[in-house]
Amino acid sequence: MHPTELIELMIVIGIFIVILFVSFVFKGKGRKFVQGLAIFFLFAFGIFYFARPYWIDNQIEKKIEYVQKHLEERYPEETWSYKKVPHREAGYKHLNPYYIGVIFEAEPEVEYQYFARNKDDIIQVGYSIKNALQSDLLHLE
Repeated sequence: MHPTELIELMIVIGIFIVILFVSFVFKGKGRKFVQGLAIFFLFAFGIFYFARPYWIDNQIEKKIEYVQKHLEERYPEETWSYKKVPHREAGYKHLNPYYIGVIFEAEPEVEYQYFARNKDDIIQVGYSIKNALQSDLLHLE
């Protein structure tokens, strides 16, 4: 389990315990209502926890479309490929899945990282070079 998942789980358990302790203040229907609220909270977290990877995948696909349009406008004569973070695999949880890696055919040794907030706000956030001797970056924005 990744540390951020562990922290999330500890926060959820803490909130759940606080809600249960609050339920002991009430009597009768009030207690049942607050305990029902605690169960609803756990159920909602479970849905969120299992649906989040699919939500992230959907958002990544949207952002790739935004980056695609941006690159087509900026570099109409170029071809490129994309590299996504495999956020569902172990060992990649620390990487931002919303950074889209772009490798241009003219520069196969360089991977440019793009971040798209929306269709109008796309920025190049960085790059990585496989060959440290390369100094001319053709697509640096």
